[in-house]
Amino acid sequence: MPYYYGGYGDFLANNIYVLLLIPVMILSLWAQTQVSGNFKKYSSRGTRRQYTGAGAAEAVLRANGVYDVQIRPCSGHLTDHYDPRDNTIYLSEPVYAMPSVAAVGVAAHEAGHAVQYAVGYAPIRLRSAIVPMTNLGSRCSVLLLFIGLVMYSQSLFLAGILLFSLTTFFQLVTLPVEFNASRRALETLEGQGILDQEELPGARKVLRAAALTYVAALLMSALQLLRYVLIFLGRSDRGGNRRSGGRR
Repeated sequence: MPYYYGGYGDFLANNIYVLLLIPVMILSLWAQTQVSGNFKKYSSRGTRRQYTGAGAAEAVLRANGVYDVQIRPCSGHLTDHYDPRDNTIYLSEPVYAMPSVAAVGVAAHEAGHAVQYAVGYAPIRLRSAIVPMTNLGSRCSVLLLFIGLVMYSQSLFLAGILLFSLTTFFQLVTLPVEFNASRRALETLEGQGILDQEELPGARKVLRAAALTYVAALLMSALQLLRYVLIFLGRSDRGGNRRSGGRR
């Protein structure tokens, strides 16, 4: 039985990967659809207090005692992000100056990231610390995995797996960071009355849909990692059985 699995390690790994890939891809596509749909829907709904995205981000920062973060517009659609390198929140054009439920929710989320850095939130500090290693892993892992497969080098293939696992770990650490930023945003939006009780569910839907994209990204990365591990184990078993057969 071990020889059978070893002989078909790549085959089994690829088939398990394809089998699990289908639901993960469905989740990913559904999450992207939800992000686009909810953002479009709630971009057309104004807020009673007429907060723009930039105004909401500033209000969230002030409510959390953060005063040194800049807020600037940037080009693109849903390109909103907080950059700790220059301590600036960048808001896309549909968010920066629009007084909509969607714009307020997205901007408040990015302000939540700025607050995380300001208070020293542990997961975001960990994520920042592993960024250099993750970038190295993403660049080198594909090359090592490819060479390991072609040359049948288990040591190179294992090195590629270890480097690729850094990307999966980064995705894992990203989840609590994103969920916490949304929680901080929604709590402040409600506590400061930036959005009323009728507007909050819309902002919550926008942020939940965005969070699902991170869940899908983690599952996709973990699935790819599982595939590589199964290939490695299958080839290790095959090599072991061949060596045993040769000694006989």
